[in-house]
Amino acid sequence: MSPEESEAAAAANAADLAAAHDSALAELGALKAQVAELTDQSLRAQAEAQNARRRADDEIAKIRKFAVESFAESLLPVIDSLEAGLKIDSASAEQLRDGTEATLRQLLSALERNKVVEVNPPAGARFDPANQQAISLVPSEQEAHTVVSVLQKGYTIADRVLRPALVTVAAPK
Repeated sequence: MSPEESEAAAAANAADLAAAHDSALAELGALKAQVAELTDQSLRAQAEAQNARRRADDEIAKIRKFAVESFAESLLPVIDSLEAGLKIDSASAEQLRDGTEATLRQLLSALERNKVVEVNPPAGARFDPANQQAISLVPSEQEAHTVVSVLQKGYTIADRVLRPALVTVAAPK
């Protein structure tokens, strides 16, 4: 190979290297831009997830606050009735009883509107340990494991036991 050919080959080689270098630099620039874009997208997604979590927490706090507010609001007429009854100095026993019964109806209605349900099984009903608590087994003519009497009513709220009914249960014969 002649010196001119060697020189031409070296120049072509240098040109190829320069082109490859320029191409690599262009690809590096494109990759850096893509990394910056993906990093930005990732940061935005994280911020959006944090905002969604915060909004959900705020919404849960509001729901709890207003649920209690609604329950308290439904009890206000009961308070009003009790206070009105206490203001009457010369009420007869019959008037006091009537007022107390009316106030109890108001209270039961308020509880019912808020999904608080009474658990008061009738005598002879099958004992249910899910919402009743047996205080004692007593001899009875009834079938075994049935309710003989209710010592204290129970209550549930939205199918969840607040307080089990306290019952006596017929003992096996």
